[in-house]
Amino acid sequence: MFDIKTCKIQGCLELQPKVFADNRGKFVKVFHEQAFANLGLETHFVEEYYSISNKNVIRGLHFQLPPMDHVKMVYCVQGEVMDVVVDLRIDSPTYGQHVTFELSSTKANSIYIPKGMAHGFCALSENAIMVYKVSTVYSPDQDAGISWDSVDIKWPTKDICISDRDKSFEPLENFKSPFSL
Repeated sequence: MFDIKTCKIQGCLELQPKVFADNRGKFVKVFHEQAFANLGLETHFVEEYYSISNKNVIRGLHFQLPPMDHVKMVYCVQGEVMDVVVDLRIDSPTYGQHVTFELSSTKANSIYIPKGMAHGFCALSENAIMVYKVSTVYSPDQDAGISWDSVDIKWPTKDICISDRDKSFEPLENFKSPFSL
């Protein structure tokens, strides 16, 4: 049902579903409870939302703190983004490291992001719509982030647009991580 690609960060996966295409367009199944359960992945998602971003918008690097930390699944239903995941689990061999993915409506791929990760992206197309499924309800008191420019990410643009909130996050080296493997 899904081709699974692992990466250097344990538990972070790129999922490639089968895309059914014909002269009418495409059909893509992005989630299947039993297939996820068979892979040992989270199957209980309690919120789903989307964002619309213009070209060169950077969103991130976001996460929720315990006890409201969550598994997140993200995919792009319009346009294209460079997606970034940063490992914040202090006992992980990849702590502080990041991976990037190209997510697009054309590829129809998604990223499965375990607890203890910061997430962000940069919109590469004129408009990009990202969908997020999360395993806990959004909690303003546990909402957090690290600075978008503190992890040596090679962002694909110099002409960035970023929120004041995202600019205000502390750098990774000052963040006291509560996350572990």
